[in-house]
Amino acid sequence: MIKYITYIRVSTQEQGRSGLGLEAQTRDIDTYLQNFSGQPYMVIKEFVEVLSGSDDSRPELFKAVNLARKEKAVLLVAKLDRLSRKVSYIATLMDDKTVRFRVANLPQADNFQLHIYAALAEQERAFISQRTKAALAVAKSNGVKLGGLRANTALLNQVRSDKALGFARSIKKLLVPMVKQKMSLGGIATALNEAGRPTVRGGKWTSTQVSRVLERLEFNKPIL
Repeated sequence: MIKYITYIRVSTQEQGRSGLGLEAQTRDIDTYLQNFSGQPYMVIKEFVEVLSGSDDSRPELFKAVNLARKEKAVLLVAKLDRLSRKVSYIATLMDDKTVRFRVANLPQADNFQLHIYAALAEQERAFISQRTKAALAVAKSNGVKLGGLRANTALLNQVRSDKALGFARSIKKLLVPMVKQKMSLGGIATALNEAGRPTVRGGKWTSTQVSRVLERLEFNKPIL
């Protein structure tokens, strides 16, 4: 059984970009697990980081790395630049024999190839920074008010929704047989708790939480 710790990072500037949003990263991670893991696996913890700043402040990533080290699990990210665009950080992680990591969209890349991709990602970081500054300058000159509360709230709501959907998909294989057996919501909640599978927030399951997950997966809900 391979144990995974998944880490997803989005920023207020990148959330809307194709391939960088939370849902897109979750989809890439699911694709890797279903097609390239190669053995039975389990995702024991998922970390999501929402940032508007630099790569230097990533508390959720540090938690993910420490937990992967403690559990002897594989740290799995959708794209290499979700870890960092700094070659130095990627190289340090590669040299750390206590941590293993895999990149979903580069499932067969070796360390040499990952190092090359990291170098390219570091160059991209500088380009993105300049492009973002230029875009903000244009928006400001057109009278757009930057950093509005409504926009930030909408982003956070979208991130929470995407995270919930990603979590629901990660436990779909556990739910399918129970739904087919027409287990009640309470029965499914009990089974998940007994299996030691926590909710998306790390707590115990209730009938209501099971119902919400089944709705996200578009299952026909069983009775209470």
